Amino acid sequence: MTTAPTRETVEKAVLLAGRAPSLHNSQPWRWVFDGTELQLFAVPERTLAAADPTGRQLLLSCGIALDHLRAAMAAAGWRVLIARFPDPNQHHHLATVRVEPSVIVTEAERDRADAIVRRHSDRLPFAAPSGWDDFEIVLRSTFNPTDATVDILPPDSRAALAHASELSAALRRYDSSYQAELQWWAGHVVDSAGIPRDALVTAEERVQVAVGRRMPAVDGPPRRAGMLDNARILVLSTDTDLPLDLLRCGEVLSTVLLECTLAGYATCPLTHLTEFPRSRAAVRELTGRTMLPQALLRVGAAPDEADDSAPTPRRPLADILQLTGSVAQD
Repeated sequence: MTTAPTRETVEKAVLLAGRAPSLHNSQPWRWVFDGTELQLFAVPERTLAAADPTGRQLLLSCGIALDHLRAAMAAAGWRVLIARFPDPNQHHHLATVRVEPSVIVTEAERDRADAIVRRHSDRLPFAAPSGWDDFEIVLRSTFNPTDATVDILPPDSRAALAHASELSAALRRYDSSYQAELQWWAGHVVDSAGIPRDALVTAEERVQVAVGRRMPAVDGPPRRAGMLDNARILVLSTDTDLPLDLLRCGEVLSTVLLECTLAGYATCPLTHLTEFPRSRAAVRELTGRTMLPQALLRVGAAPDEADDSAPTPRRPLADILQLTGSVAQD
């Protein structure tokens, strides 16, 4: 029995992992494969210094990519064994992944890998997700609650969230470093990173989603005109801001995103509400916990309309995967 995946299998899995969402589509990860094991590294040069000065969101993003890789490898017939932060002297070395053949590949595992490609961040308003109560029961069975806590905020929290979002935008208004960074990343693509123009919203559409990050507005015909956002809002929290907690929280966020996609829901992660202490404290108060909110997620139903927008670009394989040893000679 083969005990190591082929180079082609690893390349396909890394490309799927690269579909993970990240702050402004910065894609701050790099993989190294030596023919036996995969190593995941954070790329500090891709940290957004103004929006993410501590690198907290970088670690969340890498955690999502790590769990995306797990899903991709499972669909290819491999079970992953993850050692997180295996070298205390290399804090950018986030994980070492070893694999072993799976006994069986289930339909659910194939579906979850397919969901990686279908998932995208939708910044337009959502209708309420139908069948949510039953879905939530299933969702909570798909991740370990010790890795991150997931709270679903009640509808009457929306006004407080909108106020916290407005406060975050107001505090950023005269932050020239943040505004320059946002203008650089949002509205155009450089080297297969950044947010393309067609993924942004108009000024009118921005009003429809009061809890969204204030991005540069674009011109265009109205979409979902007159529709106000009625999404469920999830909050993922951890006990601390330590790197291990952040990485595991990202893995849970990946699972939640993919399960929501499988259920036919639209999603949009939100992190601007956790970037300032005051807005983060407001979110924490809404959860009723002492834990630290790391990310929020809007989940809902998008209208049955044609989505002709191109997938958000991703870095090419050569930018996110390095082959070493004998496998590099193949």
